[in-house]
Amino acid sequence: MTLEIRAAEQHEMKEFGRVASITLVGFPAEVFEVVRPEWTLCAFEDGRLATSYAAWPFTMRFNGEGVPVAAVTAVGTLPIYRRRGYLRKTIATHFKLMHERGEQAIAVLIASLVAIYQRYGYAVVCARNSYSVEPRFLEFALAQPVPGNLREVTDEFGLLVELYRRFRAERTGYMHRGRAMWDAGVLSPLPGAGQLAIIVYEEAGEPLGYVIYTTEPQPGVRHELVHRVTIRDLVWLTPAAYRAIWEYFGRMDVAGSIIWERVPTDDPLPHLLVEPRRLHLTSSDGILGRIVDVERALPVRGYNAQGSLTFEVLDDMCPWNHGRWKLDISGAETSVSSTRNEPELVMPVSTLAMLMFGQISASEAWRMGRLDVLDHSKLSKWDAVMHTTYRPFCPDIF
Repeated sequence: MTLEIRAAEQHEMKEFGRVASITLVGFPAEVFEVVRPEWTLCAFEDGRLATSYAAWPFTMRFNGEGVPVAAVTAVGTLPIYRRRGYLRKTIATHFKLMHERGEQAIAVLIASLVAIYQRYGYAVVCARNSYSVEPRFLEFALAQPVPGNLREVTDEFGLLVELYRRFRAERTGYMHRGRAMWDAGVLSPLPGAGQLAIIVYEEAGEPLGYVIYTTEPQPGVRHELVHRVTIRDLVWLTPAAYRAIWEYFGRMDVAGSIIWERVPTDDPLPHLLVEPRRLHLTSSDGILGRIVDVERALPVRGYNAQGSLTFEVLDDMCPWNHGRWKLDISGAETSVSSTRNEPELVMPVSTLAMLMFGQISASEAWRMGRLDVLDHSKLSKWDAVMHTTYRPFCPDIF
C-alpha cells in the first residue's frame, strides 16, 4: 500500500466531487465543480482518491484589516479508508505548505463536527445565533424615530457591495465577497428557496442599510397565504436603518415566521424588543480558526491599543509556532519576534486563535482554564490589546 498526499489533477476532479459528496451528506457532487485543482490537497491510496480536501484563497476582516486566509472546504474521507490517519497527514502537509509559501498564516473552516478539528489545533473562533419570530412580536420597548424610507431594488449590485464593504470595515470574520461569492451565496436563486427580495434603507437619498430575504410557503401550513420569511443578509450602518428594517418585517401580517439563521452574537435585537423570548434565540458554533504561522498572523490584524506582550505557544503540529514570542504594537507598527524573556501567558495555539479573533479575552481564557498566567498583573493589558471592536462573526458559508 502506498500513500501520496498531493493536489488533484484536472481529470481527477470529478472523483474529488464524488468523494466530497459522499462524505458531506446533503451536498451534491456538482457543488464542488467550482473548486480548482490547485486549491486541493488530497490523500491517494494506491492511486485512488481516499481523502478530499481543498482551501479557498479568501480575504477575511480582522478588526479593520483584510487578511489572506485559507478557507478549508470539501473535507472528507471515504469510509473504507478511515482510521488510517489520512486526514491528519493531509492537514499536516497543508500547514507545512502554508508555512513555506508564506501566502496565508491562518486557516478557517465550518465544521461538520467540531471535535474533528480541535485535534489539529483549531478552535471555535466565533459563534452564531438564530431567530424564529412571529411578526406580531416585533414590538420595540423604546420609541425611536426613523427619518428615512425603504425601497425595493432589483439590479443595483454595486450599491449592495458598497454597503457591505462599509459594514464589514471594522469587523472580524467577515469575508471579502467577489461576484461569484455573492451569486452563490446571499443572491443565489436556489431551487425551492422561494421568492428573493432586496430592500434598501435610505435617508435623504443616502443608502444606509439593506436586507436580502426570501419568502416561501410556511411548512406544514395548509393555508396558502401563510408564508415564511428567511433573512439571508442584513447590513446596517445606523441604528435607524436597523430599526426600519425590523419594523418592515413587523408589518408582514401574513407571515407565519421570520427566520434568520446566521445572526451575529452581538446583534441588537434581543436588547430592543418588548419580549425578546419570542425570538426563540438559539446558539451554535460558527467558524473554526487555526493559526498556522504565529509570526506572520498576529501582525496583520488591527489593534485598538498599544503595548508589548510576551507569551509562550504550545503547538505539536506546527513546530515553528512552538516557543516564546513577543508581540509589539506601537502606532502603525506591529511586529512579532521570538524571545527568551519569561512569558506573561502560556497557551495552546488554539487559545491564541480565540484571542486573535476576539472570541474571548485573556481574562476569560484564564478563568476557563484555557491558558496559564505567570504574571496576573498583565491580564488587563492583554484584554485591552486583543479586544476587537465587534464580536467575531462570519455570515457566509464556504
